[in-house]
Amino acid sequence: MNTLKITLTAVVLLLSETFASAQDMDKKFRTVRAELKINAPVERVWEAMVLDYGEISNFSSYIYSSNYENGSLKGKEGAERKCDFNEKGSQWVHERIVDIDQENMIMTNQVVSGKKVPLNFDNSRAFYGVQDNGDGTSTASYEFQFRTKPAFMGGIARGGFEKQLAGTLVGLKHYVETGEKVTPMNGKYTEIKSDYPEPTITK
Repeated sequence: MNTLKITLTAVVLLLSETFASAQDMDKKFRTVRAELKINAPVERVWEAMVLDYGEISNFSSYIYSSNYENGSLKGKEGAERKCDFNEKGSQWVHERIVDIDQENMIMTNQVVSGKKVPLNFDNSRAFYGVQDNGDGTSTASYEFQFRTKPAFMGGIARGGFEKQLAGTLVGLKHYVETGEKVTPMNGKYTEIKSDYPEPTITK
């Protein structure tokens, strides 16, 4: 009987510590959010941003190539892609759609693995969203929750992520509004970035 009580007490303590650790982990997330108005209906923005999941390299000046890896060829739960951040393909992330709300146009994208990126892959995910402004325009947003590995790099990495989110939204705006791709190879971002308002960044 005493042994049983001791065992149960140990389990309760272990669960309490685990829960406390999980809460601490949540508190240590860093968050960056960017949003930008796009002169196009929500359906078109959602299609480019989410439904064409493996084609993010069409409008990101930071991604040299993006390819479907597994699951649906379109933006559905379980779809996976690999994004290369340099021409050699030696720096990359592997991502997966873990949740998608078609009605409210919100997608949750998990960073599964990567190479030469300072992320804790168990604790890094992004939320893609599109809102209808009611006048034929939309507001697209990226929110990135992340932890770095090592942890002390979080403050340094935040600036880079802010820049990437903002730049990708400008590229998305240009791509959707004009049909012209924005890639590292064509240098289009440098040419067009001053033509558009800067995305709103919140932390």
